[in-house]
Amino acid sequence: MQHAHNQDFNIIDETDDYIVVNKPAPLQIHPGSLHGAPTLWHGLRDLLAYEMANGGQVSIINRLDRETSGVVLVAKNAAWARLFGIAMQEHQIRKTYHAIVHGWPEWGTLDLEAPILRKGEVMESPIWVRQAVHPDGTPCHTQFRTLRRSEHPRAGRLALVEARPLTGRMHQIRVHLSHLGLPILGDKIYGLDEQCYLEFIETGWTPALEGRLFSSRQALHSQRMEVSAPGFQAAWECAPPVEMQSWLG
Repeated sequence: MQHAHNQDFNIIDETDDYIVVNKPAPLQIHPGSLHGAPTLWHGLRDLLAYEMANGGQVSIINRLDRETSGVVLVAKNAAWARLFGIAMQEHQIRKTYHAIVHGWPEWGTLDLEAPILRKGEVMESPIWVRQAVHPDGTPCHTQFRTLRRSEHPRAGRLALVEARPLTGRMHQIRVHLSHLGLPILGDKIYGLDEQCYLEFIETGWTPALEGRLFSSRQALHSQRMEVSAPGFQAAWECAPPVEMQSWLG
């Protein structure tokens, strides 16, 4: 039996070979289990049912965390999945993110090279997936730029920061900003208190968590993607959602 899934995303661009969408939070990219909640993959499969029936496929090129919104590139066939896959390996795909962080950066721009590993490899960590900056980690490089500083009546000092990851490690931007003392607003793992993540897993979103985290999602958005591969150049952008922008007044 076919199940209809909520296609809760906007199309930014589409050709016969690829589709670019703006994924909202908290929509998950891929199914985690057979009977889990609808995901972006389900929505794309329904949308591209005709193409798939005629030998096409849904190949999601860039992964975003469930709570991260923004640009997602999807190949519709094997040839373009290969083209984009090689472009990713060759660093021919550049990504730009916008993040709202606690605190005001003292810098206008910052080039951060700080290696990352899974925290549990070197010390006790109640959260298995949590990453940390550590000299024994895998090299990680992110370029940051401060776009705006503001004061929020409840959350205090906030800043809008642009992040360009030059490497593609798990949770890289979130880990690097936390390491700089500028945790992302609403980040349950790398935010002001990692206990929020453990509590959220147990209870879901509660008024008590709202009092500590302010935002129910991490304020991180994939704002722009640029592909410069042999024979193909393109760039796509989408603005952060209104609910994220509202924190900056």
